[in-house]
Amino acid sequence: MKISVFTIDAFTDEPFRGNPAAVCLLEDELEEGWHQKIATEMNLSETAFIRKLHPNDDFTKNNVFLIFKTENTNSSLTFVTLSGELFARQAKDHIILDFPLYVAYPQAAVGNRNVQDVRYSPDTKKFLVRLSDTYERPDLEKLKGWKASANHYDFYSRYFAPWVGVSEDPVTGSAHAVLSSYWSQQLGKKEMCAFQCSSRGGELKIFVRGDGRVDIKGQAVLVLEGSLTI
Repeated sequence: MKISVFTIDAFTDEPFRGNPAAVCLLEDELEEGWHQKIATEMNLSETAFIRKLHPNDDFTKNNVFLIFKTENTNSSLTFVTLSGELFARQAKDHIILDFPLYVAYPQAAVGNRNVQDVRYSPDTKKFLVRLSDTYERPDLEKLKGWKASANHYDFYSRYFAPWVGVSEDPVTGSAHAVLSSYWSQQLGKKEMCAFQCSSRGGELKIFVRGDGRVDIKGQAVLVLEGSLTI
């Protein structure tokens, strides 16, 4: 059995930057256990399996991360995922992901002068730790390779999730569903540009909508195309 597989670098317009993800196109559902075996073989922070949704599918028992919900045009897709529906659309050379906007609530002070704010998002179970503005800023030398000036970014972030085996994620779209809410309130802005300061780095363009959702826009580069034989 052959499976079409692609490696995409997201939130960048250059290969080997941004967030690398494997995408496997399936004709039908794989047998139990094969999804994890393939993800382990690809050895990337994310591996997505995509197939069309069948009328009798029970998604609560399905191991596939992403499934087409309906037939769509090339510029707009709706996915059913384990976290709910995900909407994606193309805007010229960018892809826009439509996320819910999550609020993070203040926590008790930690008593560290380097930490300015600590918030928790119960919906996503994510902690947001804001470092003091006097804390050492990201190494701007590392950002010079990016087309936007370092001064162009409204905020910088890093994302760690060791409890799920991710010491540091390269670029995290879902985390910005929390960060966007926080920084929109702090800066009084609806449109922002963010930079995630991992070793690969990634740029995210953000638009906080009035309906409780946020558009997160980025570019993507195809770096590998082939097939898996199982």
